[in-house]
Formats: sequence, structure tokens, C-alpha cells
Amino acid sequence: MIDINCDMGEGMGNEAMLMPYISSANIACGGHAGDEETMNGVVALCLQHGVDIGAHPSFADRENFGRTEMQLPQAAIFSLITAQLELLAAIVKKQGGRLHHVKPHGALYNMAAKDASLAKAVAQAVKMFDPSLVYYGLSGSVMIKAAAAEGLEAWNEVFADRTYQEDGSLTPRTQSNALITDIDTAAGQAKKIAAEGKVITVSGRVITVKADTICIHGDGKHAVAFAQALHQTLR
Repeated sequence: MIDINCDMGEGMGNEAMLMPYISSANIACGGHAGDEETMNGVVALCLQHGVDIGAHPSFADRENFGRTEMQLPQAAIFSLITAQLELLAAIVKKQGGRLHHVKPHGALYNMAAKDASLAKAVAQAVKMFDPSLVYYGLSGSVMIKAAAAEGLEAWNEVFADRTYQEDGSLTPRTQSNALITDIDTAAGQAKKIAAEGKVITVSGRVITVKADTICIHGDGKHAVAFAQALHQTLR
């Protein structure tokens, strides 16, 4: 069965309701959201429900929820990611768990999906921290290639609640049609991806996508309903 991942610890307070319907969680670790209290709470829930624990590092941009592009030198990228991984990993270890994966957040994710040098810097930071961590990246993007080149296990990520462009990229959030807000539409997209490895783009073209893990956003208005529908559809 395909992995269902969800971004968590971002101040929504719906983590306990989402846990029964997901298999991995990407926990905000201080860059765009989250603090030690929220991380402790989400980690405890993950351990209780048998959900894989992942880090969701981002640019240090709480004001804009990590969604503003930043141009940083490789050393700064390395330090940024390492500090966030260290913070979450210490909390996970203290509770007797282990960190399973890393998924960059927001602008860092979207930029790394297109910028080979940034993708390499992120992958190297993850590898240096712990080469056993799984790397979640946009399906078919340079993120996946960079992670594989570093010897990391890379999972191709797809989205149930985002629309796609013909090149396999996500529609930018600045566009009105970037998000899928209808539950049946999101479930239908997830089913087509899982069953056929296909997704319909905003232009109506059908493209091929590889799917190891499928994301829903925990900060979405209908996040819990989406999670329930997605879980039922994929099961």
C-alpha cells in the first residue's frame, strides 16, 4: 500500500484526528513553524499510532510560513537543515523513537525540485546527518536524482490536494487553481495516481508520475476529511 504522509506540528491542532489515517508524518521543526512543545506532542502521537516520524525543515521564515524563496549559500543551507534535524532527532530519541525520513517544506522544497545545486546541498545535509534517513522529494524531480546520487533512499512524492503542470511540477500557490478543495476530486486524483501512475494536469493533459508516498496537507481546511477519504480510497 502506498504511504500516506501529512505535514504536521504547524499550529493546526488536528494531529490526533489525522493520525489514524496516515502512515508517516512530516513534523515542523522550528523553521516555518513548530517548537519543542509541538514537536514533543506530535512525536508522542506518532509513537502511539505507529506512524513513521519525519522532519519537515524549511527556510527560517515563520512570518511567511516558509513559503518565500531565499537565495542562500550552500553552507547556510547545510547549517539550516542540520540544526532543525538535530532539534527534532533529540526529541524523538528522548521518547524512544527513531527518525525515519526528511521532507523539505514550502519554498525550500519547490526550489530544490527545480534547482540541481540546491537539491544537492539539501541531500548532502541529510546524508551527513544520517545516511539511513529516507528522503521525500517531488516525484521525478531533481530532488530525487540528487538524493539517489548521494546514496540516500529516495521516495517519489505525489499530492492529492495540489494540481499539476504538464512538466510534473505543482501549480504555484500564487495561482487560484493551485489547491484542490473538493474531497471527491482529491480522492479521485489519489486513486488515479495509485492505480495507474497517472495524473491529469490543469491543462487536461495526462502525465505519468511515480508514487512512493502521497501527501495531504495538515494545514488544509478539510485536512481530516481529506485524510479519511484518502485512507478509504487507497485501502
